[in-house]
Amino acid sequence: MFVRAYLRASTTEQDAERARGQLDAFAAERGLTIAAWYVENESGSKLARPELFRLLKDARPGDMLLVEQVDRLSRLTSADWEKLKVEIAARSIRVVALDLPTSWMMATTNPDEFTGRMFAAINSMMLDMLAAVARKDYEDRRRRQTEGQLKAKEAGVYKGRPEDKERNAGIADLLAKGVSWSQIQAATGCSRATIAKVAKRAA
Repeated sequence: MFVRAYLRASTTEQDAERARGQLDAFAAERGLTIAAWYVENESGSKLARPELFRLLKDARPGDMLLVEQVDRLSRLTSADWEKLKVEIAARSIRVVALDLPTSWMMATTNPDEFTGRMFAAINSMMLDMLAAVARKDYEDRRRRQTEGQLKAKEAGVYKGRPEDKERNAGIADLLAKGVSWSQIQAATGCSRATIAKVAKRAA
């Protein structure tokens, strides 16, 4: 079984590879080897994630997509989650998450047709539920963050996140040299929103 592991963190300040050891251990316990790693620093609320879609492009029917938690795969809106599920289903990929025990069976056996369909249905339902919980958690945290910022602004103490001037100067230099946004993102680890902000400032 070809195992493709997906690791994600929301920002460049976070360690996207934090769970690499846990995924390796999970695979080893089941006699599996992770053959390919896909790592990126992108928000799980975005459908457009380069490494995730590179994984989907590389995958073949029967491959396993291994993640630490369902929220590494999705903090998407229900509409975008449905789009991602269509992409996964079209490639006949097995989704296995460490926080979803109903998915573990697909990492160890090739069940008969009835059992396989039954577990696939249960797993799909549980994936939907955990994806919905992850989205709600994302929205709740954003709401609390916004409320906290508003209170800080009202109190005159909100300064926002300090700008990384050295990094942004480097981005501006790369833009001036005609380097593509994708290459800049790969080189600096910053988000496309940051590149857009620097590009707008330099225009």
